[in-house]
Amino acid sequence: MRGRSWPLLILGLALVLAGLSIFKLEQGRAGLVTSQISVGTTPATVWRLPGEVPGPVVVVAHGFAGSQQLMLGFAQTLARAGYIAVAYDLEGHGRNAVPMSGDVDSIEGTTRILIAELDRVVDASLALPGAEGLALLGHSMATDIIVRQAVVDPRVQATVAVSMFSGAVTADAPRNLLIINGAWEDRLVTEAERVIALTDTDAQFSQTLGDPALGTGRRAVNAPNVEHVGVLYAPTTLREARDWLDAVFDRQSDTPIKERGGWIVLLIVSVTALAWPLARLAGPLRASAPPVRLAPRAFWAATLGPMIITPLLLWPIEIGFLPVLVADYLAMHFALYGLLGFAVLWRAGALRRDHTGLLLSLPIGLFCILIFGGILDRYVASFLAFEARIGIIAAIALGAIPFMLADSYLTEGGCAPFWRVLAVRTSALASLGIATALDLEGLFFLLLILPIILLFFLLFGTLAGWVGRATHRPVAAGLSLGVFLGWALGVTFPLFAV
Repeated sequence: MRGRSWPLLILGLALVLAGLSIFKLEQGRAGLVTSQISVGTTPATVWRLPGEVPGPVVVVAHGFAGSQQLMLGFAQTLARAGYIAVAYDLEGHGRNAVPMSGDVDSIEGTTRILIAELDRVVDASLALPGAEGLALLGHSMATDIIVRQAVVDPRVQATVAVSMFSGAVTADAPRNLLIINGAWEDRLVTEAERVIALTDTDAQFSQTLGDPALGTGRRAVNAPNVEHVGVLYAPTTLREARDWLDAVFDRQSDTPIKERGGWIVLLIVSVTALAWPLARLAGPLRASAPPVRLAPRAFWAATLGPMIITPLLLWPIEIGFLPVLVADYLAMHFALYGLLGFAVLWRAGALRRDHTGLLLSLPIGLFCILIFGGILDRYVASFLAFEARIGIIAAIALGAIPFMLADSYLTEGGCAPFWRVLAVRTSALASLGIATALDLEGLFFLLLILPIILLFFLLFGTLAGWVGRATHRPVAAGLSLGVFLGWALGVTFPLFAV
């Protein structure tokens, strides 16, 4: 009886923690009015206090492979402080169906196109009721866009650059520049040191140079204990951004900074934890025999062989059939990697027909896409699939399904010893690393995807283990998570006009 109560206790605890997290995250929206606008083909969201209270406009731009949801902390913090925050999806990102275009390596290419888009968003934002003054805020890739706009646009009174890299900064332009980096972003911290030294060779972090009231302000701050993504959620980042704009626009804000990062982590963990008691419900469908454990020689052949052979075989091939940066290569890499693993699994007799496992993959896939994906879409990043992305999702999923099925069989649906699981997933990441090293210029953006895949293995590899141990059916988790991985990557990669 005691053993039977554990799933119910875990289910109850996970639901309580998920509900508490959602309640806390929704408090960030409390008291604010949002409206959706379209600036041409660019979707944007306006955040402000009720009653169209006048205030300065802050246009908020996300980084590469991001969306306006990533910048929710800034939009909500600034709106509560009386600013009119306008967050938008850059071309090719989030819900913006217009692909990025131009030469990504040239200032006169993609950068100019994105600056033109920002200029249109600025015009529309300043036309909003109560708009008084203008500031720009951006993260990572967007910092170069907003800095270049601010240098030439006299309407911009302040620029907040989070994780900044831009060659357009001079000793006195743009006006009132605040640079915020995560303390663990070593290269960007060094770049911030260089930039503030343009104004004062003796400048220190957290020191305000010049006078924000006169347009000559400059400041660089490191948010402690965070990196390139964590900096977006750090209270130091949000507070510094708000206080800098207050200094520029002669305002005073004492509204509390709402913590989001911790609650998002708790929500993701608690929703993932729901899978454990739910997987136990599939116990009556458990296979009569556990998954086959490969002999050491076959295991290493199926693990290390694809790791080395896949990037070497694809290296000389020109791959460009999807309108998304590096997604077409990733789909091919996944497919070949998985098929090579399947060849060894088939020869070793580890594969078996499993119609019940196929049926089980449906509810697992729906849980991942609808429940987990819905949470991501509301609080973290765009997860909605629209027409332009359906084909991309399908193409990546066709590769991701054999990749995840091979992973599931090699890890015996979570029944394998931990060292085998670690070896399988480390080899998968290493294979992508080898591919990037062989073609750094063409596959550089894969480096940005590796942390996503690592997080995927940590969260959904755990989920797959629960399902596999409860059912002894590797195909159930392998198939559903292959579809989910294809979906997640298909909605994350920026669209690009080929």
